[in-house]
Amino acid sequence: MDITPGTRASDAERNAIVAQLSTHLADGRLDLAEYDLRVAKVYATTTRDDLALVLSDLPALPDKQPTTPPKQAPRIPVWQRIEAGSWLGVSIIVLVIWGLISLTAGELTYFWPMWVIGPWGAVLLFRVVTGWEAQPGTATHLRQLQKQMKHINPH
Repeated sequence: MDITPGTRASDAERNAIVAQLSTHLADGRLDLAEYDLRVAKVYATTTRDDLALVLSDLPALPDKQPTTPPKQAPRIPVWQRIEAGSWLGVSIIVLVIWGLISLTAGELTYFWPMWVIGPWGAVLLFRVVTGWEAQPGTATHLRQLQKQMKHINPH
């Protein structure tokens, strides 16, 4: 039984070496045949020392600084867009009905649509401003908590 000296390589380390080989292939330092041979050798190796030999005749790649993704403007969630669309549609319908009633009566009648448009709009505005979505204990609330935890601890 042969005991190989050195630390055993992980799959993640092998994949990192293959990624480096891909960069060297893209830069023209390797041709496709040599790239294939080296990739086969990488996946056949068991130790880190053998992995280092695959890259020994190639220049070291510059370390890439971890780039932070650009901050995107907060996007309005789908559920809020659906609710706002429903509110807008119903608001237009009740305003048209009120307008037709006032037109038929020949004068402006009591503006009853405010009791439909106002409270519903106030609730929607409150939910947009606070981000409130669901009652505690519901699946939606748990998803919301998980999302908040990812922002606090991104790992």
